[in-house]
Amino acid sequence: MLLKLLRPFAWLPLWFFHGAGIVAGWLAWAADPTYRKRLAANLRQSGLAKNDADYTRLLRSSIVQHGMAGAEMLVHWLRPAEKVAQLVIERRGWEHVDAALANPKPILFVSPHLGAIEACGIHLAMRIPRQLAALYRPPKIKALEPLMLASRDRENGLAAPANAKGVRLLLKTLKGGQTAYMLPDQAPGAGDGVWAPFFGQPAYTMTLLPKLARQFDATVLMCFAERLSWGRGYRMHIVPLPALSGEPVVDATIVNAAIEDLIARAPAQYLWSYNRYKRPAGAPKPGEENA
Repeated sequence: MLLKLLRPFAWLPLWFFHGAGIVAGWLAWAADPTYRKRLAANLRQSGLAKNDADYTRLLRSSIVQHGMAGAEMLVHWLRPAEKVAQLVIERRGWEHVDAALANPKPILFVSPHLGAIEACGIHLAMRIPRQLAALYRPPKIKALEPLMLASRDRENGLAAPANAKGVRLLLKTLKGGQTAYMLPDQAPGAGDGVWAPFFGQPAYTMTLLPKLARQFDATVLMCFAERLSWGRGYRMHIVPLPALSGEPVVDATIVNAAIEDLIARAPAQYLWSYNRYKRPAGAPKPGEENA
């Protein structure tokens, strides 16, 4: 019922949603002090701003981009997958995808909380001739989960929840030489991560990605869909992940550095409001893993 009620609105032009997102972004900023404090603090400590004026510019742009990211979800979830895929009007680094597809090894697409996450995954699912299993964490607003699942369980896409069942599905997909899509900057539970620097501050970082890459000898490609101005669509970026070492902390550091490099391409479009530096219950303090 919810899908039927909302689907007609998804055909409004993308610029309309981005315009509405500007308003929503500032309303969220004004209404939630915790959100406001975390977004501002995370952006400040990243060191991406050259000076106070640059920080203010980045902060204001980030507030707007946060709102756009939320508003455009309706388009990504409810338009036909091919129509969403067509919103990616430019691709940089796609030659790395072609090279990976010429090899029978599975592919791990890795996209941080940057740009249009859903559009990125849908474009990949529609443009590569392999099944793509997307690992997801159920949203805090339960009513949104059916929309998310309806989006990811179509065409070549396959939704895999971030639990034991979803990981098994991911393993099966990669074992079959297919592809997977995952977010590397979600804070894992205790025992599933290690502390590694992220913009100069220790962040509890998942070990699942390097483990999967090593276990299946997968090609790992970092990616994100950059949001273009005036609702013009998105620009896809594809970058190979540097070679991993097999040592958990070193590999987590490599992954985080690769994420930082992607963020530097569109710093205002990163989800700075995410509590990336939290310590999961039961996890050791930074520097105490081997104590």
